[in-house]
Formats: sequence, C-alpha cells, structure tokens
Amino acid sequence: MKDKKRIYILLGHTYQKGICDAFAESYAKGARSAGHEVRLTKMGDMKFDPILHDGYHTVQELEPDLKKAQEDIKWAEHIVIIYPMWWSSMPADLKGFFDRAWLPEFAFRFHENGMGWDKLLKGKSGRVIITMDSWPLVSRLLFGDSTNEIGKAILGFSGIHPVHITKIGPVKDMSPEDIKDWQDKISGCGREGE
Repeated sequence: MKDKKRIYILLGHTYQKGICDAFAESYAKGARSAGHEVRLTKMGDMKFDPILHDGYHTVQELEPDLKKAQEDIKWAEHIVIIYPMWWSSMPADLKGFFDRAWLPEFAFRFHENGMGWDKLLKGKSGRVIITMDSWPLVSRLLFGDSTNEIGKAILGFSGIHPVHITKIGPVKDMSPEDIKDWQDKISGCGREGE
C-alpha cells in the first residue's frame, strides 16, 4: 500500500458537464477511496481576472479564489491538472490562472545575480491529463510536443517533478464504453496517488 498523499486537483476547464469534469471526479473518487486527502478546484467555480494587465510592473492583488488555490498547491504533495487541448495549448482561462497565480515568491524566485532561480514548489509531483479531438501521436507528429508548456515551462520550472502526462484522444469519437474505461484508468491513478 502506498503512503497517503495530499492531492490537489485542478479542473482547468470552465465547462463542468463534459469529459474533463468526469475525469476530474473519477480521479478524486479513486484517490479518496484509497484514503488520500483531496482538494478539488473547478475553474468554472473560480472568480478572478485572468489577465495580468501590467505584467510584473505593478502588483495586481490576487482574488480570494487565486489565494485559496495557491494555499492548496502549497498544501499538496501531488498536483493533478485536467484540461482539453485547444489549438495545441490550454484554454485561455487556465493560462490566465497560471499568469496570475504562478508568481515570483510563490512558484519561483530569481537569484539576485541573474544566474538561475529557486524552484519553490520542489518536493511535489504532478500529473497532467489532456483531452484532445485528434490522436495524440498524430498531433505530436504534426505540431510537436505541445506539453512542454505545462510540463516543463510551468510545473517543472517551479520544481514539480516528476510530471506524468496523459493525453487522451480523439475524445469526440469515444463511445460511452471507451469513456468508462478511461474513467477507470484515471480512478486507478487516483488510488495510487500518481
């Protein structure tokens, strides 16, 4: 039996009646059934301005939902992010979440001499589940590895390692049986805390 973990799940899609929501609930259910502590945030329930209006030139006060998400991420040992791939990237609201919440002194700290940075979220692992309307291999061959942004440039940059990425597609053609199979696999990841 694996050690119990503190797991934070972020549903990075505002639509809560679709396959991403079903996968987030499946992961949470599996994790809870194995005794892991789970906190689940759904982007559609959050209220915040996704635009970092002045970049880092002025401080833009974080809304309560962003502060709570930061607290949950600090609390967690394992971070799970689930979203649909749109135009080889994440939905705009999820990108806005990272623009607003993934700040210096929360996720990273640049060295004063300009040589490198401290990864402030070290010691946490991650899983990213991405749904898509094409075959993952075909998408990679046509457009390259679209997961570098989330896996390396966001999570890895802040010290989250390892980050396991699961691409699922094409979801638009999935039968209810295929969806149930994926829900079972994702629930299994939750049970294992992976």
